[in-house]
Amino acid sequence: MKSALIGLMATLWGCAPSASQLEKVVSENPEILFNAIEKHPEKFIEVVNKAARNAQMQARKKEADDEKNRMEEEFKNPKKPEIADSRAIFGPKDAPITIVEYSDFECPYCAKGYSTMKDVMKEYGDKVRIIYKHLPLDFHPLAMPASQYFEAIALQSHSKAEKFHDMIFENQNKLKKEKEGFLKSAAKKVGANMSQLMKDIKSDKVKEVIDADMAEAKEFGFSGTPGFLVNGVSLKGAYPLPEFKKIIDRHLE
Repeated sequence: MKSALIGLMATLWGCAPSASQLEKVVSENPEILFNAIEKHPEKFIEVVNKAARNAQMQARKKEADDEKNRMEEEFKNPKKPEIADSRAIFGPKDAPITIVEYSDFECPYCAKGYSTMKDVMKEYGDKVRIIYKHLPLDFHPLAMPASQYFEAIALQSHSKAEKFHDMIFENQNKLKKEKEGFLKSAAKKVGANMSQLMKDIKSDKVKEVIDADMAEAKEFGFSGTPGFLVNGVSLKGAYPLPEFKKIIDRHLE
């Protein structure tokens, strides 16, 4: 090791060593590095931790910058979801702000999203309408049946479908415990025609709506739940009210 260092010093006498030259010596004599770490372990850990913190900060900054750039692009070129007249709409049909929500009735994060949407409607009143769309995840076995019940009830009454939607999200624990039995009891409580409902839940009409929602969510880059489009600007995840306010207020301005 000493001879390697002496050789390097002789080669580099009177000039600064290049990175490649230093790397070559350390690569051929790794004990140089090991000995330095052994002599100064606390300093080594401090340097590693500092480097890790810096890397995390840079990653977060890049992520924030990318998100800001993406959002600016979507303000200029908003995503355009399909909103059929036949869909259940929560709020006035002519509201200036449209929030399309891609959600899963069994997802706990979607329950948070549900609460936030209630806050949004309290905050903005008739300025906002919400269209609930379906993205039932494979590992939530009750999500698809709940979506089928919702759309089957919506064929009968949009207001009853909205009440059913609220009841499921406000009682996710009962849904997990009682399974489809809770879906039936919730449907009865909102006043659905149960004999017609049982025919419609597996119908092509209901299937087509759910399949189209899932395909649209994939097209817009939503792979997890919940996901939102606020007048075409996307938010992926259970964001708190202030994040929605930023987008809504900018649109209203």
